[in-house]
Amino acid sequence: MNSEKSQTPINNPKSVVRLPIIIGITLAAGVLLGSTFFSGGKKLSDVAKGFNKFREVLSLVENNYVDSVNTEELVDYSISKMLEKLDPHTAYFNAEEATAARSQLESGFDGIGVEFNIYNDTVYVVTPLSGGPSETAGIQSGDRIISVNKENLSGPGVTNAQVYKLLRGKRGTKVDLAIERVGLKEKMNFAVVRDRIPTFSVDASYMVDQEIGYIKVSRFSESTFEEFKSALKTLKTQGLKNLILDLRGNPGGYMERATSMADEFIAGDKLLVYTEGKDSRFDRKTRSHVDGLFEQGPLIVLVDEGSASASEILAGALQDHDRALVVGRRSYGKGLVQMPIKLNDGSELRLTISRYYTPSGRSIQKPYELGKGDDYSQDLSHRYESGELFNVDSIKFDKSKVYKTDGGRIVYGGGGITPDIFVPKDTVMNSKYLFELYSKNIIREYALRYANNNQKKLEKQTFDEFVKTFDVSDAMIADMVKDASKSGIKPNPTELNLSKPIITSQTKAIIGRYVWGRKQKSGLNNEVFQVLNPTDNVFQQAVQMFNQAAQLEKGKFSSLNIPRKAD
Repeated sequence: MNSEKSQTPINNPKSVVRLPIIIGITLAAGVLLGSTFFSGGKKLSDVAKGFNKFREVLSLVENNYVDSVNTEELVDYSISKMLEKLDPHTAYFNAEEATAARSQLESGFDGIGVEFNIYNDTVYVVTPLSGGPSETAGIQSGDRIISVNKENLSGPGVTNAQVYKLLRGKRGTKVDLAIERVGLKEKMNFAVVRDRIPTFSVDASYMVDQEIGYIKVSRFSESTFEEFKSALKTLKTQGLKNLILDLRGNPGGYMERATSMADEFIAGDKLLVYTEGKDSRFDRKTRSHVDGLFEQGPLIVLVDEGSASASEILAGALQDHDRALVVGRRSYGKGLVQMPIKLNDGSELRLTISRYYTPSGRSIQKPYELGKGDDYSQDLSHRYESGELFNVDSIKFDKSKVYKTDGGRIVYGGGGITPDIFVPKDTVMNSKYLFELYSKNIIREYALRYANNNQKKLEKQTFDEFVKTFDVSDAMIADMVKDASKSGIKPNPTELNLSKPIITSQTKAIIGRYVWGRKQKSGLNNEVFQVLNPTDNVFQQAVQMFNQAAQLEKGKFSSLNIPRKAD
């Protein structure tokens, strides 16, 4: 989640309680500094001609157009439209967008430290972050933020972006909040001083049983590798022998964090990834070189259609070196490297400068046509419609792009990382009624209210006892249905019964996270995943695959049932 941490309705059943909300912007290349970038290349006279023409037109519009115009907006629009003629990942961000995008990959931000949720046009505090300035000031879960620095923050049209803008700011600066609290008639006023708020990218790290460990990584930010190493060390002290590394839904980030993680699994001096571009300055090779924490032991990596960029670098390196069994669905297919170039006004150009390749030579970039970004953006919809997310036989391999792993297994380039073991997307329990509950945030709001009202009673038991003994009752479901009706959602007993397992598991997960997990300073949301993973078909399949992962590690490929099929 992006914080000041926002809680929003999520349409993916398995991720509805995943707290980090990530802007889907990836820096596949990490931070490559291009101080000499503009030297060389095409003749400067050609560029100058184009620049002079644009400046002439802009000047004519500014001085002679019949109505007043916003020149800055025209320039931003012109740049964005120009870049649409290039590849799908070259992009331009204005100053505000660039700041928001960079913050997703930084190790923290300056703010007041709250998780919030917008519900019925009202901003609710889900929880003040432990040790943060809001908790110190006395802000409580369930508080409604009415105004910030006397600017109204309730009513139709309130957005996450508006909340971020008001709550974030330079550390040491003061924020005046007007709060409404349940049980009090009068508004409360708080003065909160902004401070540095850490962000986390390792969402979960826990032992599934006495030997199997699980680590969930949501993105590759500044702090990801250190978070990962810390999590891995802790699991090893708890008896770790088999590891599940979950990269599903991970949109990428800094390449160096992904290759550093790969180095913890891959022994010796081996190629991890290489990049090639038009300009040789952007060609580079990254190899393993450290004694890693988990170079031996069965390893399973989970990927899906939301795993992109740096996630694919990591999964591809582990697959090519036969180090991990890859389980799930074909990954996104982003193999283009962007260089972030900060412009004078604070805006930013993300310019594609090379392609990356896995150790076997595979380009993971899926096909695209220059200037046809709309078609490219529909790829995941096409996968759904073609049945690829549900049937392994619907995955199409390009037989002209055949490569081999270290052990001689066939892998294919030209469009993402194809898993060794395919697991279909589970949509059996989805329903229109469930999505309506998501759209109005009914499940989360009910669970938080229940946790608030029953916190003292729930805290008398341990979380492990809660997992084993607590059930979401029919009476609780009935109360949730009443909440939905009040929000305009018509009851539908048939669809409710179909989706009931999802509704109950998510409700339980949110309650567990709120009561036992919110005081953690590590950023881990283990409680959520410990409740949801046993109902996750990909996770369930992975737990059963460690015999095959062990055979793979030993180089005994003939015993593996890994389908490969070419067009």
